[in-house]
Amino acid sequence: MYLDPELQKKYGKEHLSALEAQRRAEFIAWGPVVFQASRLMLKFGILQMIAESSEGMTQAEIVEKSRLSPYAVKVLVEASLCIGTVLLDTETERFRLSKTGWFLLNDRPTRINIDFNHDVNYEGWFHLEESLLNGKPEGLRHFGDWPTIYEGLSSLPSQVQQSWFGFDHFYSDESFDQALEIVFSAHPRTLLDVGGNTGRWALRCVDYDKTVEVTIMDLPQQLELMRQFVKGKPGFERIGSFGANLLDDSQPFPSERHYDAIWMSQFLDCFAEKEIVSILRRAAAVMDAGSRLYIMETFWDRQRFDAAAFCLTMTSLYFTAMANGNSKMYHSEDMEKLVREAGLQVEVVHDGLGQGHSIMVCKKM
Repeated sequence: MYLDPELQKKYGKEHLSALEAQRRAEFIAWGPVVFQASRLMLKFGILQMIAESSEGMTQAEIVEKSRLSPYAVKVLVEASLCIGTVLLDTETERFRLSKTGWFLLNDRPTRINIDFNHDVNYEGWFHLEESLLNGKPEGLRHFGDWPTIYEGLSSLPSQVQQSWFGFDHFYSDESFDQALEIVFSAHPRTLLDVGGNTGRWALRCVDYDKTVEVTIMDLPQQLELMRQFVKGKPGFERIGSFGANLLDDSQPFPSERHYDAIWMSQFLDCFAEKEIVSILRRAAAVMDAGSRLYIMETFWDRQRFDAAAFCLTMTSLYFTAMANGNSKMYHSEDMEKLVREAGLQVEVVHDGLGQGHSIMVCKKM
């Protein structure tokens, strides 16, 4: 199994002492309350107050400024001290922000992940065991009776939608500038955006190239959200739609016109391996020698930093419990094998886009 050299250093051998390993084990055991206590330190503004105080803050000062009870402040800051998000000067009895606390407060990906896990996933995680055993997203029933989360996106509570789209868009949007250069270096006149979601990529395409025509292929209910989002924006008249449930093997890709480029961004990770092969085969059926298929994914093995690989492998379990029960964030070798099985071949892989994305450029064999 390939791993980026930096990840190999991390995962290839034991690097913790026995005491460090024991503390890590207890951190896991108390993980749910570590998460909630830290989230509330953010929500109640306590970490922000401490960060803005040049000398740190006593418990009494936190109570006065936060208007929480002395008990609430005491249990939260004591827990945070042991979690490692705050530090305590025992001479002055003042709390200061630690490096970990600074990232919790200021690191945008971390804040997005917190909202995503609290609003979308937290109660669903309780059903992870059932999901693994049954191959279904059993945690999703917390929100509604849908086979996958995608059918229910338009019906989720507004805060849940906001956190879901915030998570989804952040990781893709950060890669769009570089991705546009890669895709449009081939000067496509027509582009099929598969799983185009709200149309953010399509809007970037019609803005980047004033002649390209984009068709978004997605679930009919998702296309309704897309139309509302793109309406009236520059270039929206060059964005068309094609409704399809890609889990249905009998539904082909649109063939009434030729597509120079087929784009799949953070899309194939929403499907199981068998389903991916089916989707790619149907894409290959409408391609010719000049067509190119672009697969943009965050392959966990191609990340330079441990934190990114950690987030991605944890995200796989969101797919298990909440999204569909059978997909994941893929290892790049696994994806390349599926591409070959579908009758395509990887021409080149571009790494290091945005927050750790890669683009596999594929052509027909």
